[in-house]
Amino acid sequence: MAYNLEGSLLEVCNCNVLCPCWIGEDPDNGTCDTVVAYQIDRGSADGVDVSGRILALAAHVPGNILQGNWKVVVYVDDGASEQQLQALVDVWTGKLGGPVADLAQLVGEVVAVERAPITFKIEEGRGTFRIGSVAEAEMEPYRGPTGEVTTLNESVFTTIPGAPAYVAKASRYVRKTGHGLKDIDLQGHNAIQGSFRFQC
Repeated sequence: MAYNLEGSLLEVCNCNVLCPCWIGEDPDNGTCDTVVAYQIDRGSADGVDVSGRILALAAHVPGNILQGNWKVVVYVDDGASEQQLQALVDVWTGKLGGPVADLAQLVGEVVAVERAPITFKIEEGRGTFRIGSVAEAEMEPYRGPTGEVTTLNESVFTTIPGAPAYVAKASRYVRKTGHGLKDIDLQGHNAIQGSFRFQC
């Protein structure tokens, strides 16, 4: 097995709530500028245990999400060994195939791979992440009349294939990644939470 990964996702972007990309429509602003963070609770990739590691992608999507040609900076938490870093980069750049490769094929250019201190927390539904000094976000899911989290299922595009997405709103989203990606400083825009299990 090339990889078996389980964990949680936090994602923000500059689209309004709910981001049209998830249903295959054009982004609200013509382009979508996002950060997607994956915390791996347990799993291995290419024979390397990557439990406890965090990988994040800062991306510029130049138009409709399904048309690809994304520009991406990959961040791996600075606690990862060289073997863990390489294994995770191989998964998220599509080299190991499987469901993550379907997502990776939309990337036109990986402009950088960097290590950074990354924090990732979900407490009572509130999700927060910070990637060094380059990005941070705080979000909370919407809830229905019974208090259950609002979910999006069977969407044409997803960063967590096979799992429902929890529709959320970011009270704060800041991104200053450089590498030709747009700086962001927004409140009250789209966010997504979720869980994943990727196997190949």
